[in-house]
Amino acid sequence: MRAALRDHWPEYLIEAALLGLFMLAACAFGTLLGHAASPVVQAVPGELSRRALMGVAMGLTAVALIYSPWGRRSGAHFNPATTLTFWRLGKIAPADAALYALGQTAGGIGGVLAAAALLGPPLGAAGVRYVATLPGAVGPAGAFVAEVVITFVLMSVVLRASNTARLARFTGLFAGALVATYITLESPLSGMSMNPARSLASALPAGAWPTLWIYVLAPPLGMLLAAELYVRRRGLAAVFCAKLHHDPSQRCIFRCRYHELAPATGASS
Repeated sequence: MRAALRDHWPEYLIEAALLGLFMLAACAFGTLLGHAASPVVQAVPGELSRRALMGVAMGLTAVALIYSPWGRRSGAHFNPATTLTFWRLGKIAPADAALYALGQTAGGIGGVLAAAALLGPPLGAAGVRYVATLPGAVGPAGAFVAEVVITFVLMSVVLRASNTARLARFTGLFAGALVATYITLESPLSGMSMNPARSLASALPAGAWPTLWIYVLAPPLGMLLAAELYVRRRGLAAVFCAKLHHDPSQRCIFRCRYHELAPATGASS
């Protein structure tokens, strides 16, 4: 653990910063599109339309972070469930996985606290509530199932795209498109988390404790199920790296075989 911290601390800080920035954006856009006094809410009264705007905003945020120099360096997980899944797939050392998750959690909390300092009381108002992820009309059980399904689909797409030479460079775009779609269409069911650290960061100031277990358990379960299916169909050897976007100019701290993917098909990274 000490050696990992000494050698890989920049990646841990990057993961913290990535989720921090994601949460800062989520809080800002959530307030703009959810607070009753917001001019956008008054101009766009339809909830579906505002969810679509939120989806586009957060989908583009995810894409920007994945393809940013920081995202290319750390692999742009900013999600403990994603990191856990790549550990299960043998791509991440245990110490790196633990410190990634710790950094992601700290970064998410820091992002919400920074947003609270910048936005003030509107962030905690009704309709915003620190962008906490909460079950909708389907209740806790339905929200749990929904979270398992959406994370299963997300990780299935990430694994298929990132390990196919002709699709690998589009992995971040696919992930961003799913984020946008889920926020637009699925968020009324579960609140659309997919990320334990993201939900914890909002739950702390919002006091949304009773249903936090959903967002701690369901996303890892969905992603691990996707990984299990992928391995059963294609084998562990068909997982080349843990990065969502592999840039050869950036160092890779994972158990990486990405160089075997591109030359085999003549594709570039």
